Amino acid sequence: MRTFMHGAAVWDVACPQRPSRVAGLTMAGFRVRNLPALRMIPHPAVTLLLEFGAGSPVLDCAAGQQQGSLVAGPGLGAGGAVRARGENLECVQVRLSPVIARAVLGVSPTDLDGAVVSLGDLWGREVSRICEQLGEVSSWQARFALTDALLARRHEAGPLVDPEVAWAWRRIVGSRGLARVDGLAAEVGWSRKRLWSRFRSQLGVPPKRAVKLVRFDHAAHRLVAGQGAAHVAADAGYADQPHLHRDIMAFTGATPATVAGEPFLAVDDLAWPDRGTLTGPHVPSGARLGRRPEVRRLPL
Repeated sequence: MRTFMHGAAVWDVACPQRPSRVAGLTMAGFRVRNLPALRMIPHPAVTLLLEFGAGSPVLDCAAGQQQGSLVAGPGLGAGGAVRARGENLECVQVRLSPVIARAVLGVSPTDLDGAVVSLGDLWGREVSRICEQLGEVSSWQARFALTDALLARRHEAGPLVDPEVAWAWRRIVGSRGLARVDGLAAEVGWSRKRLWSRFRSQLGVPPKRAVKLVRFDHAAHRLVAGQGAAHVAADAGYADQPHLHRDIMAFTGATPATVAGEPFLAVDDLAWPDRGTLTGPHVPSGARLGRRPEVRRLPL
């Protein structure tokens, strides 16, 4: 476990020593004594939060507050509308590629519609049992193993998305949001209408939105790494710097300069060092962060 420091925020961060048995599933563990209001930055994955500490995370959303173990669809926090806070927090955060999310969760990401949903509403009493078990084990690696075994069982029993839909998603992610949306249908041999309908219903986001979200995620991490906005705009496929500015504002409600200092993005370099959270091991990872936070190693 390592300690991440960013301004007044101090988080203990743990990472699994072994990859998940399920491609497209990654995890990180967090222990935070005092988390002030933290802007949630949209990410192109389904987020699953399993809390087991003395405190309970609170997400303030446009629709009100959500507390405890949660799940949210791709793009959580769009427009800067979601803040996380809490005290004495301990949790395992899971990122699920939308390609596997339906199998793991038991519902399509479309049913989440970008909102925050109590995990108990999806899994019932099973959530309490899982959280109790996470609190009873003595190490983060044991917690990761427990979580991975649970999610692997659910994934094996759950429905798969169409191979064409999975391929289109991987194509978008592998290109870092530079894939031509109009060409995806032709490449899989489907009509545009059929691909758009299946993609949206199975992954929870239409192809054009997926392209924008993946491209934004790549650009935002480049900004956190200290690269200039003009260079990022040109390299990430934006028409110009104002185009990048508009996208950043639309996704976060903040300027590129503000987003460059967001702790939610900076902590990714510790929690997900390879950033391979979207499709599994065969898709190129995003750019690693160049500017590292202060880190102190602690026993696992």
